[in-house]
Amino acid sequence: MAKLLLGKEVTDALNANLQTRAAALREKGVVPTLGIIRVGEDPSDLSYEKGAAKRAELVGVEVKKFLLPADAGKEDVLAVIDQVNADDSIHGVLMFRPLPKHLKADQNEICNRLDPKKDVDCMTHMSNAGVFEGLSDLGYAPCTPAACMEILDFYGIDCKGKSAAVIGRSLVVGKPAGMMLMGKNATVTTCHTRTVNTAEICRSADIIVSAAGVLNSLTADFVRPGQVVIDVSINWDPEKINAKGGKGGIAGDAKFDEVEPIVEAITPVPGGVGSVTTSVLMKHVVEAAEKTC
Repeated sequence: MAKLLLGKEVTDALNANLQTRAAALREKGVVPTLGIIRVGEDPSDLSYEKGAAKRAELVGVEVKKFLLPADAGKEDVLAVIDQVNADDSIHGVLMFRPLPKHLKADQNEICNRLDPKKDVDCMTHMSNAGVFEGLSDLGYAPCTPAACMEILDFYGIDCKGKSAAVIGRSLVVGKPAGMMLMGKNATVTTCHTRTVNTAEICRSADIIVSAAGVLNSLTADFVRPGQVVIDVSINWDPEKINAKGGKGGIAGDAKFDEVEPIVEAITPVPGGVGSVTTSVLMKHVVEAAEKTC
């Protein structure tokens, strides 16, 4: 039976550390503050915003919300970003993406308007450059791959000299996860939809980070004993038995009942990576506030 890498244990430790650091900042007269920019009322955005506000309150981070209607124009959004850039009391900014469809063509311009020093969820090109160059002063890594690294660190999983397979090549998870693993001295192979031997590559790896976003795509054929599996994805499984005894619930990429008995350690879904991301967001806000002292 695999060891379960539980997000709650990581989050509890992170939260305790952040509470101490936030209190120290307040003693210096600095109130760590997150600005949230939301265009429209997408249900998933609202859900994440609620969770972020709750976590912020827990660790001692203030939240300022900047809410725009779904039909807001580019200039309206840019004006809000200029406002938060100029507000020294706001240390980090989260803007929900993707933006509404009518702003899709302008999304890069809008995202890159944000001051990278306040970019706590890697939405600017400068922050991405920081991830790929290994420079922490150019912004912050995306919260999800950063949460993967927090889990590895918390459980004492040393990546040095290990082989790692990352499934997925998005800028949100796959590519930055690969760079961050290399930063921990792992040798990384990135697999994607055009990779012809993904299962073989994964079986040879010591660490697998699966961010395919495809239910049951990581099967017993992909794994072997001794591996660590970080399952990033959140998929809907209509056949999963939920807490109320009915059908339907969230699941990762891993076919858990097949994979878990084989590998050494695995993150569950739910209860794994996703539960750590909001605390990582708060960590970035606190770090940004500390840099102003």
